[in-house]
Amino acid sequence: MKTALMVAEKPSLALSIAKLISRNSMNTRKGISSACPVHEFTGKFKGETVRFKVTSVCGHVMSIDFEGKYNNWEKVDPGELFSAPTIKKEANPKLNIIKFLEKEARDADYIVLWLDCDREGENICFEVLDIVLPVMRRSGNRQDVVFRAHFSAITDKDINAALNSVGKPNENESQCVDARQDLDLRLGCAFTRFQTKYFQGKYGDLDSSLISYGPCQTPTLGFCVDRHDKIQSFKPEPFWMIDVSVKCPNNGPSITLDWARGRIFEQPVAKMYLSMIKENKIAVIENISKKEKTKQRPQALNTVEMLRVASASLGIGPQQAMQSAEHLYTRGYISYPRTETTHYPENFDFRSSLSQQTRSRSWGDSASTLLSQGFTKPRKGSDAGDHPPITPMLCATEQEVGHDNWRLYEYIVRHFIASLSPDCTYLHTVINFKLGEESFCCTGNSPLKPGFTEVMPWQSINDQQTLPTLTVGAKCEVEKANLLERKTSPPDYLTESELITLMEKHGIGTDASIPTHINNIGQRNYVTVISGRKLQPTNLGIMLVHGYKKIDPDLALPTMRSAVEKQLNLIALGKAKYTDVLKHAVTIFQQKFHYFVAHVTSMDSLFEVTFTPLSESGKPMSRCGKCRRFMKYISAAPPRLYCNTCDETYDLPPKTNVKLYKELKCPLDEFELLVCSTGTNGKTYTLCPYCYNHPPFRDMKKASGCNSCTHPGCEHSLSSLGVSPCMTCESGILVLDPTSSPKWKLACNDNRCSTVVTLFQHAHRISVTEETCEKCSAYELAVDFHKDKTPLENKETKHKGCIFCDQIFSSLIKLKHARLAVKRRPASRGRGRGRGRGKKPPKDKMSQLAAYFV
Repeated sequence: MKTALMVAEKPSLALSIAKLISRNSMNTRKGISSACPVHEFTGKFKGETVRFKVTSVCGHVMSIDFEGKYNNWEKVDPGELFSAPTIKKEANPKLNIIKFLEKEARDADYIVLWLDCDREGENICFEVLDIVLPVMRRSGNRQDVVFRAHFSAITDKDINAALNSVGKPNENESQCVDARQDLDLRLGCAFTRFQTKYFQGKYGDLDSSLISYGPCQTPTLGFCVDRHDKIQSFKPEPFWMIDVSVKCPNNGPSITLDWARGRIFEQPVAKMYLSMIKENKIAVIENISKKEKTKQRPQALNTVEMLRVASASLGIGPQQAMQSAEHLYTRGYISYPRTETTHYPENFDFRSSLSQQTRSRSWGDSASTLLSQGFTKPRKGSDAGDHPPITPMLCATEQEVGHDNWRLYEYIVRHFIASLSPDCTYLHTVINFKLGEESFCCTGNSPLKPGFTEVMPWQSINDQQTLPTLTVGAKCEVEKANLLERKTSPPDYLTESELITLMEKHGIGTDASIPTHINNIGQRNYVTVISGRKLQPTNLGIMLVHGYKKIDPDLALPTMRSAVEKQLNLIALGKAKYTDVLKHAVTIFQQKFHYFVAHVTSMDSLFEVTFTPLSESGKPMSRCGKCRRFMKYISAAPPRLYCNTCDETYDLPPKTNVKLYKELKCPLDEFELLVCSTGTNGKTYTLCPYCYNHPPFRDMKKASGCNSCTHPGCEHSLSSLGVSPCMTCESGILVLDPTSSPKWKLACNDNRCSTVVTLFQHAHRISVTEETCEKCSAYELAVDFHKDKTPLENKETKHKGCIFCDQIFSSLIKLKHARLAVKRRPASRGRGRGRGRGKKPPKDKMSQLAAYFV
């Protein structure tokens, strides 16, 4: 029996596909990659019985990067990056996706690709093919073994239809993505490295660890700064309006009238009109017009409209909204959420989708009414040729999908039902009044048929817009006539919704990447999200855009990226070659980069006015080992020490509290040591500022503290304080924290690992001995307890042993995880003259430690 390997983009998607094809009759096992299980069953494919293996990747398998030597910021001129060779490497080595796919493909005769049906999905298809084709069992024509499934929803009908009509992956679309990735890497890295080194080397309060540039990110920021500039340059002008209210006949209600002249910008003229109006006490109804109007039902929903509504109406940012939509999609509740299309396919099964929603308590009656009385043909939208509009596929409850996801799901369902409902009709009434020689009017709306607003009540015509019943010629008594002084107001800051509209209009990003670009300018501290989800640029964001416009406006304008996107689209359509388009675009931006570097002083002149030089920033903290003068600690991101005498900067760990450590000095360079802490319950370690930036030993990585230093004689080094390999990660070593007295603890020296072992609470002194445990090879500790609080028998105060295997010590320790937002990855074991190179503690002891997890 032949084997067909099916690969989806995410594990949850693979599970859903396997369930639908196998009718829930399958076996599931773990693979080499712990993140991607394999679902196996027997079924029909291309007219023959095969063994299916359904699994997944986790997004992109490969990522593009420069060759190793070009990743050194200090040694490589950023201008070289435009011609530097690039390589494809595993995007997440920790997941072992490459080895996993190779193993699963060895007995495969067919490969069926179930990646997302967009350009990124096509690119992942060819990443998978490059891995599996060389090892697959069946050789011969590639066309006979490679198949691509095209689908837009995770339903029984869609998945099985896709399986029975498999096609081929689109290499042109994949190359379009490759070209964009290559261009963005070269352009982004070159500008970002140059800007970061140039400006962080001069100013101390930029408050951003990276001064980044992005071909989509920067024009996005440009929109926000343009609006900011309009606000700042706006000059309010005074104007005057006449406010008149009249009493309807027969003790009717009071209504406010709108002056036909609107507003007047000259006060004497406005006062003249007011005196003319006050001469008349009666307003006569001159004309009444009534017209039936229609409020159109919405078009089918696409990604951009969903993101706009999520931000403007639901208060959900674009990034979070896209994550919620992907969550709903992979679990089969909605169709594919990345689409530009607002037109339903001609063969769309509306009745089936509506039937799913009849069980809902919230909108089930509306769905049932459309099924029984017939639904309205949807408005014609635009067909982008990618995916059908976003529609609900299954009926869900808030408990099933979670509160935040539910809010988005509810909108998607209501929008879908509304798009099939009749238009809303209402009566629009205009009453014209004559007050002396001046004309006034009032308008109102009264609902006739609610139509789609029954399911989208926030768009309904409410009764407060209804006018009282009046007749032509009726006389209304003037209750008041006042002159109101107002001032013109500036535009407000851009909302996320408005920014999304501008990005779509100018072709900045795609429906899938727009949320990422908006999120990036926030993370880089270029904008802040204020009330109403408005985007207010920071000083850094403003100065960058103004600087780009001063040197080369194309760098911040949307026209440049829009032109590049059009060229990249030619690759996807097969009308241009990958190499030609990429070479042309890289050459243009390379010239712009060199021009920018030559004229960067123009941008620097703006920074000088806004930001504080390094020499005037920070506060004195520790002495420099070279000149023996105090260096200043600059806490704004990125944190660092600056020596004004030597004019040198030393980076420090981000997101840590830093203080001087007893004025002790590093034995290698005479720099004073610092203590870095990640918080009350976090890790604490010492470091030498110079060694942290310039590791003195080959086996010591950059950005390492004393707990990773292999100096054989330093009392703060790994060689002196290392105890055993970390039981949580595969790369770190548990090191005694000498600063933790009296609450002694060990902490993993891998910055990505948050493991902390709490030791003895009443110890006077603890030291690491040269003796190792016979059972686990961990270094033993010598402990001197306080005589009044010793846990030892007979009031003994001193004890030596292994913290894992010694019965007394092991009962006194606890394992917990510090509150760190870090990721770990496998790496080589730590070294330090044998320190920490022993075996991990025995499993039973690790189980005992795990019981104390905090």
